[in-house]
Amino acid sequence: MPDWATFAGFAGVVLALLLLLAHASKAAVSDDAVSRTDRPRPRPGSVDPAVAEVHVSLSNRVVDPPTSDDPADGTRATPQLSTMALLANVAVSQGAFGLLLLAGAWFTQIPTAAFGVSEPVLSASTLGVGVLLGTALYVANEVGASVGDRLGVGADEGLREALAPDTIGGWAVLLLLVLPVIAGFEELLFRGVLVGVFSVGFGVSPWLLAGLSSVAFALGHGAQGPAGVVVTGVLGFVLAAAFVLTGSLLVVVVAHYLVNALEFLVHEGVGVD
Repeated sequence: MPDWATFAGFAGVVLALLLLLAHASKAAVSDDAVSRTDRPRPRPGSVDPAVAEVHVSLSNRVVDPPTSDDPADGTRATPQLSTMALLANVAVSQGAFGLLLLAGAWFTQIPTAAFGVSEPVLSASTLGVGVLLGTALYVANEVGASVGDRLGVGADEGLREALAPDTIGGWAVLLLLVLPVIAGFEELLFRGVLVGVFSVGFGVSPWLLAGLSSVAFALGHGAQGPAGVVVTGVLGFVLAAAFVLTGSLLVVVVAHYLVNALEFLVHEGVGVD
């Protein structure tokens, strides 16, 4: 018999850990030692919180006596991991969170259907809806970013550039491993658990849960600034609405993946500004 309450508590711990990491990332970005005018910020809605967290943690500066090659303020950047090591770090951390959720679901006997996973798991119609939704969200995200730039609340793309591989193998790792892991974990948590499982297990309106989960999703992107929080919250609610309407976790995983993958491919792969 499913133990809904125990799993809800377990999922709450995972969510709290994720949000704490996001908050630490935001604090690091705003710290005097790292918040310089030449410090890149993630473009609103373009990078998942886990990516920003790891990047910020690897980019913190330490104060040492200045040398002739150091900035006048006495700060010196610590060595950063390579792009491949950074991507591997992200994949491992997000994969670990996802496995924790799956282990908790198995232990508490939560049915897979509550997550939006049912037979058949994969179908042409499911993939088609996910691709259409993801493409539309990507276009909307680009429009929102352009509007933000015009209003003076945009940001440069230094973080995305740091994550973009420069080899074919690196692109394969990014597109076939890292981005699928991120999309899978975040949709499992924010849509599959916070909307699907909580709705089925506790009889709460899925639309109410869609709104609440989107707020949590937006807060997880706090390091992107106010514009990033707003854009991410809207995108999150659209994904949650799609989950409620289709009842399919795969649809929103595919859509989430495409939003991130298309941005990397268009801006870093093709080089479109």
